[in-house]
Amino acid sequence: MPQAILVINPNSTEAVTRAIDAAVEPLRLPGGPPITALTLPEGPPGIESQGDADGVIMPLLRLIREREREAAAFVIACFSDPGLHAAREATEKPVLGIAECGILWALTLGHRFGVIAILARSVPRHLRYIAAMGVKDRLAADLPIELGVAALADERATLRRLIEVGRALRDRHGADVLVLGCAGMARYRGALEEAVCLPVVEPTQAAVAMALGRVRLGWPSRPGD
Repeated sequence: MPQAILVINPNSTEAVTRAIDAAVEPLRLPGGPPITALTLPEGPPGIESQGDADGVIMPLLRLIREREREAAAFVIACFSDPGLHAAREATEKPVLGIAECGILWALTLGHRFGVIAILARSVPRHLRYIAAMGVKDRLAADLPIELGVAALADERATLRRLIEVGRALRDRHGADVLVLGCAGMARYRGALEEAVCLPVVEPTQAAVAMALGRVRLGWPSRPGD
């Protein structure tokens, strides 16, 4: 069986994993590599705080080590990119985080990107990461919809809030491209993009697309290798 791009949802909510699996369907191409979405059973129902993000690092690293032989690459499908750099030390395979990839993808689509967070307490975590990436001057704003991961299953309420916050990022903060700040928002990208008339980056799609390119082109597994 060919090695697969393994997309790991670090929370334990299977509905989020199913949404991730559906979002990456357009990237399943003839000739592969296969793309497989996995759930981290030890994860919390949603990663909504720094503590949640830190708490999944060790089980995430164990899963990566256990599945390394069958993997062509790994994608960490949480916008906190928990354990990203430790994971890159734990495996010879490429490891991509959806926040890093989603933001980098957004920079190719517009001048100022806006991030849509799930909760207000997620925003400081995002801002620290964006500053560490060195792209804070390109950030328009990071605004929450104030719905937890479990609440994202309510399609009507979630899309309404996404549109409200997306328009605020566009009209009040000058964003010309939006980044969805949670893998659980994946199913709403198309409808949001149509409503706000801006490019919308679904970060798991961005990360898997980058992983696909890395695998097909045989680029080094680790940055700097």
